[in-house]
Amino acid sequence: MSSNAEQKATPIAPALLASLHSTVLARGAELYRDLPWRRTRDPYAIWISEVMLQQTQVSRVDGRWQRWINRFPTPDALAAASSADVLEEWQGMGYNRRALSLLKAATMVSEAGGEMPTEFEDLLALPGIGPATAAGIRAFAYNQPGVYLETNVRSVFIHELFPGEDSVSDKVLTPLVEACCPPDDSNPADDPRSWYYALLDYGNYLKRTMPNPSRRSSSHTRQSRFEGSHRQKRAALVRILLDHRIDGGVNFDTAADELSELERKAGRNALSPDYVRELLGELEGEGFCHCIGDIWSA
Repeated sequence: MSSNAEQKATPIAPALLASLHSTVLARGAELYRDLPWRRTRDPYAIWISEVMLQQTQVSRVDGRWQRWINRFPTPDALAAASSADVLEEWQGMGYNRRALSLLKAATMVSEAGGEMPTEFEDLLALPGIGPATAAGIRAFAYNQPGVYLETNVRSVFIHELFPGEDSVSDKVLTPLVEACCPPDDSNPADDPRSWYYALLDYGNYLKRTMPNPSRRSSSHTRQSRFEGSHRQKRAALVRILLDHRIDGGVNFDTAADELSELERKAGRNALSPDYVRELLGELEGEGFCHCIGDIWSA
């Protein structure tokens, strides 16, 4: 396979893009997934789904998304929650930082009146929202065009337009994705919302039925091993702190002992007190917990 897709990239013929467009709409109609977050136009609910779906299987999000929306139905409701409540609800979804970013962003939205922004740049100004998430919110909530470039979308464009190529860059894909996106919602069967749903469903099919085309993207990185990692120990320590909420917190020795016991049960060595203090210091600095005296609380 060639690994010089970016250097060799040439303009794609309009006829080929038109053919791709027709193929995606047809396959999207065949493969459509009736997911719960597709039954709403609420930008807040769609934002939550977009964050949950980052590096997380749809089957894990279905159910957790509904529970989150029931508990925190609006930006105002989320902003009024404690960080411990938000982290508690997020457990099992991975990347606890995303939960705190959601809380910070909801606080900003609430302070500005409680309505989610509509403009791309205003969405980007919120913590944890990058270009793809902002474009997804605008497409699925507001039916506005944009460059929604995530792994399933990459899979389709690489599969259809770059067969046999490796290291296909987002710089090459971005103008193609932009060119193919319908400009408005004048045609309900082919508007930004339905177009990106079709891309997502076709891309999901490609990833399930053949070697994942998105792995031929230059932006693809293999996810580092979680078990035994520093990140895994941080996550376990957050869960320990949350488990002790009913007790009003936990002292250092107990937290360290419980974390080491989890490590031993997993076949790993107990952790040194200095390492546990380092973990707690990191978590405290990032807003996951706080300490009063020798009592640590989420």
